[in-house]
Parts: sequence; C-alpha cells; structure tokens
Amino acid sequence: MYIRTIILALFISCSLLPAAAQQKYTLEQCINIALENNRNIKQQEFGRQQREIAYSQARADLLPNLNASVGQNFVFGRSIGLDNVYQNTNSSQTSFGIGTDITLFDGLRMKHNIDARKADMEASEADLEKMHDDIVMSVSTAFLQALLNRELLQISEKQIETTKANLQRRNELAKSGKMAPGELYELEAQLAKEELNRVQAENNLKLALLDLAQIMEFEEFGHFDITAPPAEVLIGEAALIQSAAVYESALQNRPEIRGMRYRMESSEKELLMAKAQYYPTLSFGINIGTGYYRMSGRDNTSFNSQLRNNMSNSLGFNLRIPIFNRFQVRNNIHSAQLAIANTQIEMDKTKVELRKRIEQAFYNATGAKSRWDAAKKSIEASREAYRFAEEKYESGRANSYELFLAKNNLTQALGEDAQAKYEYAFRLKILELLRD
Repeated sequence: MYIRTIILALFISCSLLPAAAQQKYTLEQCINIALENNRNIKQQEFGRQQREIAYSQARADLLPNLNASVGQNFVFGRSIGLDNVYQNTNSSQTSFGIGTDITLFDGLRMKHNIDARKADMEASEADLEKMHDDIVMSVSTAFLQALLNRELLQISEKQIETTKANLQRRNELAKSGKMAPGELYELEAQLAKEELNRVQAENNLKLALLDLAQIMEFEEFGHFDITAPPAEVLIGEAALIQSAAVYESALQNRPEIRGMRYRMESSEKELLMAKAQYYPTLSFGINIGTGYYRMSGRDNTSFNSQLRNNMSNSLGFNLRIPIFNRFQVRNNIHSAQLAIANTQIEMDKTKVELRKRIEQAFYNATGAKSRWDAAKKSIEASREAYRFAEEKYESGRANSYELFLAKNNLTQALGEDAQAKYEYAFRLKILELLRD
C-alpha cells in the first residue's frame, strides 16, 4: 500500500510538470519570435546587404585606382641593348612600375550609377519591411484564431457545467419520486453530445496553437500557450477608419508602394546611364617606371644604378570618343525605356491590389461589426428564451426537446457572437497594418 501511494504521488507530480513549465506568450512576443526565426527574412536581409555593397562599390568607383607591376623577360639569341643595337647574345630585363588613373568625365554615368544602386538598396529595405508586415499579419491572424477557439472551448465547457447541474438536480427529483427516471436519459444524451463538442473545440484550439507555433517556427509545441486581454479590449484599442483615409495614408507609408517608387527611380537612372554612353570619356593617368637590363658577355651596370638611371615618369590625358558601337547604346536605351514602362505597370498593379485589400478589409470589418451587434441581441433573446423554456419544463408545460432546442440556440448564439467579435478585431488589425 505504501509503495502504491509513492508511485501514485510520483505520477501526479510528473503529470503536473508540463503545466508548470508552460509559458504563455503575448501577441507582441509571438511577433518578435516569428521575426527572429523566419528564414525568409534572413534571406531578404542578405539580399539587402548585397544591395548595400553594390551601392558602396558605385561610390568607390569615383576614386582613382592604383596598380603596381613587376615584369621579367628573357631573350635568347639576338637581343637589343640599351644603345638600340642588336647583338647575338642572350639578355634579361626586369621592369617595375606603378600607375594611377582617374575618370574626369563620363557623361555623369558613374553618378547615375550611384543613384541607381542607392535606389536598389532602399527598395530592398522596403521589401524587407513588407516581409515584416506579412509576418505580423500572419501571426496576428493565427493568434486571434487561437483566441477565438479558446473562447469557443470556454463556451462549450460552461454549457456542460449547466447541463451537469440540471442533471444533478433532476437526479434528486427522480430519487424523491417527483420525476420519472426515464426523463434523465435525454438529459444524459444531451450531456454526451456537449462533451463531444467540447472535445472537438479542444482539438481545434490545439490545432490553432500548433499553426501559430509553426508560423513562428517555434519548436516547443508541447508547452506553448498564449495570453491576451479580452477581444472587447483589443477592439477598444482600435478604431474603424474609412477606407479612403486608409488608402491615402497607405500610399505614403506602405513599404510596397515605397519599394515600387525606388524601383522606378532606379529604372530612370539606368536610362540616364545608357544615354551617357553617347558622351566622350576623359581620364587622367600618372605612371612611374624603372628597370634593370642585363646582357650576357658584357659588363652590366649594377642593379641599383640602373634602377636610378632608368627611372621614367609620365602623365597624360586620354579622351575616348564613341563613333559607332554597332547600335549597342541605342538598344540599351530602348531596353531601359521598356524597363521604366514595365515598372510603371507594376506600380499601378501594386496600387490597385492595395486598394482592393483595403476595401475588402473595410467592408469585412463593417460586416463583422453588424454581425457582432446582431449576435449580442441574439444572445439576449436566446437567454430569455432558454429561461422561459426552462420554467415551462419545470412546470410540466414543455418537454425536454423544447428545452434542449432553446439551449442549443443559446450555444449557437454565443458561438456566433465570439466569431463575429474576433473577426471584427482581426479586420481592425488589418486596416491598422495597411494604413501604417
């Protein structure tokens, strides 16, 4: 007996460990975890860094270059000496040089390249922000769905408590002979049905939490739970804004719109870069060189002396004038113009899609608000109908079917109220995200 007690105590303590270790996460915490774990965001960040490198390189192209060179040549047979006379002997020559050049004018091509790469970098940053917003939207959707399923579970549990209380009261009446025992069977059947609904609601809640955890790429599925204020508080923190106002704000603030503006700017700069190829290019260069020359069978000046004596310096300008380039510049310009036209179409499509999403979110929000108001009225009527049916049943003027029907109508009204309430909160959240 003592051993059995110990084993039972250990089993109970072990079964309580997961509940004790369970941690509840708020919506903000879920969003932060999802943003930190999402692999697509990490890949997009790498792309943004590549655009930043390209922008940095475009700016560095304005700087002069500096190159050093070292050469070693061997000539066998007939060689030319320092006096420019050919002799039948072998020779070797070592050369050293350093030079720099800088582009003075290229039709502003490098400047336009800097502007284009900067626009690409800012467009990539806007894409990263858009991806953040999409993650926030996905997490918020799954979070509110889990809250809805939890409230539906609580509704089913309350209905079970009410049915159990009625069953216990009628058991007492049956024992005292005031009620036929057969009438308890229908109540027990109703309780079994409500237990089944509770199990289904519990499974729906688990699936909703699993879906949220997977969006967050969260590994601890078994000990994952959420916490949030009631939906009425979430709704009270937001306001229903007209779709036109949301759209006007979205045109200024939404990252997908800013990203398309930056892409349009990049395309325009690419066109200017293509046109700049019609202009001549002027560059300036400086070179310093020396060398050592050695011929076989002759007395050669020392290495250090030759390095000093053979020193040569040069500087000069180089002008490159394009005359005919097989229509390459013209075709590049046409390609850049087509890219601008295509980007403009993409921007128009983005605006249309954004307007569509905002209008749908607004009308869905107003519809959910209307359904919520109607559901609240339905709850009041259903509660009164259930109370009246219960009184009639107690007085023998109604059968159990009428009582169960009134209770089922009340349960359905509570479920519709919860669904409309959380849908309204979700639509308000969408409008808030689309506006900012």
